[in-house]
Amino acid sequence: MSGPFPVRIVASAARAILEAAEWWTANRPKAPDAFAVELERAYQLLASQPAFVAQTRNIKLAGVRRIHLPRVQYYLYYRMVSEPTTVEILALWHTERDTAPKLS
Repeated sequence: MSGPFPVRIVASAARAILEAAEWWTANRPKAPDAFAVELERAYQLLASQPAFVAQTRNIKLAGVRRIHLPRVQYYLYYRMVSEPTTVEILALWHTERDTAPKLS
């Protein structure tokens, strides 16, 4: 497996990302770009090395992984799909939530 791989965002994840980005910009005046910067860093990493983290165990959907966005305290849940090989972003989830996203 060699990259870079295209990154595709499912509609529900795109909505969550947009809402979180808008909230962050409006409510974090000392670092209004932090969310966008962390997200871009994650996209670049996933496009080049999508298998660098282990698969999650608390998700029913097979092959799901998550990457931590430490500066903004979110997880991006994703998986690799083939034909053609693509990184598929499934969910954005705040680290303070007690449960994992329901992915199917």
